[in-house]
Amino acid sequence: MTYIDGVVCAVPTANKAEYKAHAEKAAAIFKKYGALSLTECWGNDIPEGKINSLHTAVMRKPEETVVFSWIAWPSKETRDAGWQKIMQDPELAEQTQTMPFDGSRMIFGGFEVLLQA
Repeated sequence: MTYIDGVVCAVPTANKAEYKAHAEKAAAIFKKYGALSLTECWGNDIPEGKINSLHTAVMRKPEETVVFSWIAWPSKETRDAGWQKIMQDPELAEQTQTMPFDGSRMIFGGFEVLLQA
């Protein structure tokens, strides 16, 4: 069954085009190592929570936008093997040096698909 890596981050709103270009390059790298797809979503209707929210989770600053992304893999095994290769890929190393956002506030994790309806 499909396996998903989920990501939430805050990106300077002024860097939207730069972020999209960055994501397109990253998608090619991920797909080279087995990912089925990479989806990037630019937040435009994200409510502030009373206790917590996506805004506070990524410590979003006023000039930033919350981005929600996921990478679909055919299986966790493919994902694990893919990540090992991705972390050694020189293109990715170059990508991480020029990220158009603060990667230290990025939240990510792997998820087993429970339901696809």
